[in-house]
Amino acid sequence: MTPNGTAIRAIRRSQYLSLREVAARTGRDVGFLSRLERGLSGASEETLRRIAAALTVPVAAINREEQP
Repeated sequence: MTPNGTAIRAIRRSQYLSLREVAARTGRDVGFLSRLERGLSGASEETLRRIAAALTVPVAAINREEQP
């Protein structure tokens, strides 16, 4: 899966969440999440699910791949 870092950052900021808060909710490192948002890192399907759950959005909202 290809994460849409721009969308992740926009959703996170619209919910007034810090990277630290999302990291705590997902069990992922702050640095990794920062790289993901900037498009410097990819993510597994499991990580995208965790981020989507932390942001209370569907995975499709933070994924670049087209849905069938």
